[in-house]
Amino acid sequence: MTDNKVTARPVHALLTDGTTIRIRSAQPGDHAQVLRMFDEMSTENLRFRFFSIARTSARQAADRCCRRAEPGHLVLVAEASGHLLGLAEYEVVEAPGTADIGLAVADGHHHLGIGTLLLEHLVSAAREASITAFTADALVENHEVIKVFADLGLRTTRYVEGPEVRYTVQLDQDEAYLSAVDERARSAAVVNLRPLLRPKSIAVIGVGRRPGSVGRAILRNLRTGGFTGQLCAVNPSASSFMGVPAHPSVNSLPLVPELAVLAVPAAALPGAAADCGKAGVRALVVVSAGLDHAQAEGVLAACREYGMRLVGPNCLGIANTEPGFSIDATFAANHPRPGTAGVAVQSGGVGIALLDGLSRLGIGVSSFVSLGDKYDVSGNDMLQWWESDGRTDLALVHLESFGNPRAFSRTARRVSRQMPVLTVDAGRTEAGRRGAASHTAAAATRTMTRRALFAQAGITATRTISELLETAALFHAQPLPAGSRVAVVTNAQGAGVLAADACAETGLDVPVFGDELIDALLADLPEGATTGNPVDVTAAVSEDQLGRCLDRLAGDTGIDAVLVVLAPTAVAAATGDDLGRALLREPGSGACPVVTVRLGQGPAVELLPAEGGGAVPAYADPQAAARALAHAAERARHLERPPGSMGDLDGVDTDCARALADSFLADHPDGGWLSPRECAALLSCYGIPQLPWAWAETEDEAVLAPLSDLDVHDLITAPRCSPLLFGQDGNGPVDLEGLEGLLLRLSRMACDLPQLAEADFNPVLARPGGISALDVRVRLLPRTAGDPYLRRLR
Repeated sequence: MTDNKVTARPVHALLTDGTTIRIRSAQPGDHAQVLRMFDEMSTENLRFRFFSIARTSARQAADRCCRRAEPGHLVLVAEASGHLLGLAEYEVVEAPGTADIGLAVADGHHHLGIGTLLLEHLVSAAREASITAFTADALVENHEVIKVFADLGLRTTRYVEGPEVRYTVQLDQDEAYLSAVDERARSAAVVNLRPLLRPKSIAVIGVGRRPGSVGRAILRNLRTGGFTGQLCAVNPSASSFMGVPAHPSVNSLPLVPELAVLAVPAAALPGAAADCGKAGVRALVVVSAGLDHAQAEGVLAACREYGMRLVGPNCLGIANTEPGFSIDATFAANHPRPGTAGVAVQSGGVGIALLDGLSRLGIGVSSFVSLGDKYDVSGNDMLQWWESDGRTDLALVHLESFGNPRAFSRTARRVSRQMPVLTVDAGRTEAGRRGAASHTAAAATRTMTRRALFAQAGITATRTISELLETAALFHAQPLPAGSRVAVVTNAQGAGVLAADACAETGLDVPVFGDELIDALLADLPEGATTGNPVDVTAAVSEDQLGRCLDRLAGDTGIDAVLVVLAPTAVAAATGDDLGRALLREPGSGACPVVTVRLGQGPAVELLPAEGGGAVPAYADPQAAARALAHAAERARHLERPPGSMGDLDGVDTDCARALADSFLADHPDGGWLSPRECAALLSCYGIPQLPWAWAETEDEAVLAPLSDLDVHDLITAPRCSPLLFGQDGNGPVDLEGLEGLLLRLSRMACDLPQLAEADFNPVLARPGGISALDVRVRLLPRTAGDPYLRRLR
């Protein structure tokens, strides 16, 4: 049943074997199923659950679990296909902040993670109800439940007395617990996505007779794209297409396909999805567009009812180039080149551009998913897949909206430390956001929010597709620089000036060399060369001289990257020298990244094969090379920093803050501004006398929360703030520790209160002796938010 403060809305979540279950509050009508689950337990499992084999205990438990709602009591059940698989309950019986819990899993369904998943949801509901600890009793020989508590990730103490052990579980949502939940989510998601990305059989539903139809194009790509599994088509009036057998309906297929690609009119989609689910299909890719609300609900309901994962609708399709699992279920004009870049996009057009660009560069694709309207499978799912597939070393994502931005940020923070994660920062303007909303059926996330999310998560955000590919080429082919110091080398002085300007404008440093390095370079180069950085090697430089120069610069401890700008000259042509070949020598140990600019030559970016199996990125203009190096330097800085922590804050009273918000909204159902007294009361709940202003229109836009200690440090040390805060014009620094504390407490408030719509602290007086705000305004709105880290499907 439901607690007086908690409504357990039915949600779907994944088990360890990738199957989907539904978790909801127990109802009086569940009594017969609960009793049946207990009655069907083995004698041993019955004893483990009730410390007795008497069936009367089972009936009493069923009565208790299915009684009407009471304060302090919550029962959650897990079900699949209408069958009850397990339940978990808590009941406050003594201290108001502590509850006893019980857990049961149906025989035949153990070792699937049902108990752990139910406990996670029970923990989330209990925390919302201000319960801080669970207590539980178990027999010492009940090794399965003991392992559940040990692996849960929460702080647990136990006391053994005779044959029983009593557990006390603290419900703090600390990093250890969130990491344990992350790992369980990742493992389940990877297993769950296998029928989608590694299917053994595929059906294309809606293959038209017209040669240019989308369904026919997808079937052709599957047939010619290396798929070696069973392939069939569905069309009511044809027997085959391009040698692929066709059948009139899903029900008439001679096999149950793991993956079905739907290219039927929107009106037919709910029925087609339901037919696939009834047949046992495990995953759907829906390329059709134009669904209304009822059609969308029907498709998603079928997927949830039958445990199918869904890509789309309104998408280009999916592809995987993994040996043995090669599939191209897209209607793109060309097959993706096999490689190591994972790609997930909301826009099919962006997807095509990235597929073509990565193929041209030779980077290729490990897997590709066009998310479309993103009803189910999301960028978060794909990051977890790439994290685990053993092939992907570069992730490219194009997302215009985020269903669960905090969960995405947390996953991206982890994955970005394993591989570069790059994105196109789309929807930067109001016009762009309108366009995104019109074609993806979701509101684009605001620019400031999105950029903050990317920065926190270590995602490299570019402004264009070209910049994304330029940066991907560098990340793929060269090591990261140790810093931002760039040596510019050119055989045309004017081009070197342009390159130096480009570097400085992107935040890179073009330092003056020391005397020792200057003398060594002058000894290597022809007469007339200058070595002030940019290094002008002159048009008379030979291939060997240029090579020695580059080797010296790349190995110098005062240089982090080398940018070489070359213009073709008649001098080199007359001597038979190939200056480009000097760039492609095998680098020495510890060498820094080297990139080149070939003015007016070749495409915007390409990878030149180098000795030793590597490659050198070659750009058409200095700005592109400098942008890529700046992104690489920023990624290097991100990786050098340890992950931040969300440390405990003293003096925080979350229950008081929630009570204040509830009381205000009870009197103001439409929301509004708090009075000065109410503002002061709210701030005192977090131990902060004053705060800087912050703005959030939706829960998603409060994603600057949670801020880690390092996130706060970055805010304070940003170029816009640091001159004022660290002291200028003879003034000393302000109370930086106090300011960091204020920002962390603001972050905590935003996490605790989804009702917080706007907080305006203006002006704020920052002094060496403390921080003071001279005016404070806070606005609340009547809205709720679920636990962003709870394991559940969208």
